[in-house]
Amino acid sequence: MATNSTRYTRKDTLLSRRQIETLIAEGRSIIIKNGKVLKVDAWLPYHPGGDKAIMHMVGRDATDEVHALHSTEALNRMDKFQIGRIEGRWENFIPPIQGGKFWTEEEDITECSVQEVDDQSSSDPESSVDENIFDESDEQRLRRRNTKATNSSSRATSATSLSSNNVSDQKPIDAGLASLDARTQKELDFDLAKYPSLDSTTQDTIVQKYRLLNERLQAAGLYQCNYNAYMIEIARYTLLFSLFLYFLHRGWYLPSAIALGCFWHQLVFTAHDAGHMGITHSYHVDTVLGIIIADFLGGLSEGWWKRNHNVHHIVTNSPEHDPDIEHMPFFAISHRFFTSLRSSYYDRVMTYDPVAKFMLRFQHYMYYPLLTFGRFNLYVLSWEYILRGLGPRKGPAAWHRWLELAGQIFFWTWFGYFTVYRSIPTGWDRFVFFMVSHMVPMVVHVQITLSHFAMSTSDMGPAESFPQKMLRTTMDVDCPEWLDFFHGGLQFQAVHHLFPRLPRHNLREAQKLVIAFCEEVEIPYALFGFVDGNKEVIGRLGDVARQARILAECQRVMSTQADFGMH
Repeated sequence: MATNSTRYTRKDTLLSRRQIETLIAEGRSIIIKNGKVLKVDAWLPYHPGGDKAIMHMVGRDATDEVHALHSTEALNRMDKFQIGRIEGRWENFIPPIQGGKFWTEEEDITECSVQEVDDQSSSDPESSVDENIFDESDEQRLRRRNTKATNSSSRATSATSLSSNNVSDQKPIDAGLASLDARTQKELDFDLAKYPSLDSTTQDTIVQKYRLLNERLQAAGLYQCNYNAYMIEIARYTLLFSLFLYFLHRGWYLPSAIALGCFWHQLVFTAHDAGHMGITHSYHVDTVLGIIIADFLGGLSEGWWKRNHNVHHIVTNSPEHDPDIEHMPFFAISHRFFTSLRSSYYDRVMTYDPVAKFMLRFQHYMYYPLLTFGRFNLYVLSWEYILRGLGPRKGPAAWHRWLELAGQIFFWTWFGYFTVYRSIPTGWDRFVFFMVSHMVPMVVHVQITLSHFAMSTSDMGPAESFPQKMLRTTMDVDCPEWLDFFHGGLQFQAVHHLFPRLPRHNLREAQKLVIAFCEEVEIPYALFGFVDGNKEVIGRLGDVARQARILAECQRVMSTQADFGMH
């Protein structure tokens, strides 16, 4: 007999919400795009941006996310995975990777039968039936079933919860952890009051106006790359690299290292542009450009960056899911990291161990010193990505791995061997050159973290629209136009998160339209000067550090009281 997973093959088949839930419960990767139901299981190993980005869209209307991150060619290619369509507004599920629970139709029938028996055995035979139960929404029904599922392992499905509350070694709740729960609720209440309502009418209006804004940007030609601006970028890169070589030839190793560090700092911005197809808008051309810049000239993996960055753009500032804010045991921008959250990106628990307990108490003092070593961490992540083959091993992006490997060999040959080893005579001078050249680009790590570390980390649920979430979790940095080269587009991160493929030299013009959009839909637009933005980040880190010290003191006092009670 045909199964539910094979019944619906025609693209014009109208699929119900219940049927789609069944497909996901059976392990299928189903996303919604423009009212089309796509089964993308076959594309997971081929996706150039990694499988995790797709997994965070399972069960959701991914229309805005996929349009923001993909070219027209890629969008059209997605339609070959269509297995049906929906009618009306789609109410998002929580994806399995984020802890969503799904049931097949057969399991749901069994659940309903068991519930009816339980209701009859536990209720007063003379009591009347609540008629409202028959009008229960899908969201209420799923919430009711999820509550029951937490107490029944026999109901487990392919969707495994990654919430910190489900960690197997969870400890009993004490006063300190209870205060953290209260803090989480307080922050959520603050965001619910600050940002537009999550009701469907309000969020649909925001989405509609966001899409109209995108059309205005296209009509204004802001998706067209300004290649003259890149001529200036190339001139700047050439100047910095020439200074590095000149100083190196003269034996002035310190200024040579500074020039090379500045060269690397500036290169990051164009690699970022290429990774978002913001230069030629051609996937392969921009990818090759990105690999040449990142791997051959900078020693960093463009493929790793894409896999990491695409997830960041979808689940921005989510402590459990966004790798860009998962820096335990050195940094935590939310008290939720104290509960040893599980990272869905790294597939491991970010343990709040003694090292983390010590480091986080001083993180606001260690912020800048630790960032000076940030490039070394990127080397490790890049090599891990390449050697473990974490990128696509099939499809149009499979060969990128080997090009990146060649790029890494080329980089360490020209930099490690010919520059550091052959061109610098003494061990001490080599060490100073190596360290200074790597510490100078720390500015870019400040610029990257500045846009998110001080912003909201609340989980407002699947009802929140893509544009509202991006604006809630991202800030822009105010700077004069002549200083745009220094920030490389990272000062317009809120605009960039709304429209990732928009060329960076057009972001300043787009910012004006985004500010008007925010005023129209009443979403607060976060804009700080560079100094004030840094103060916000240090303030957030200091606040979390203070919470860490309070938690440690609470646990110490409770431990003392427990010991006293034993005597």
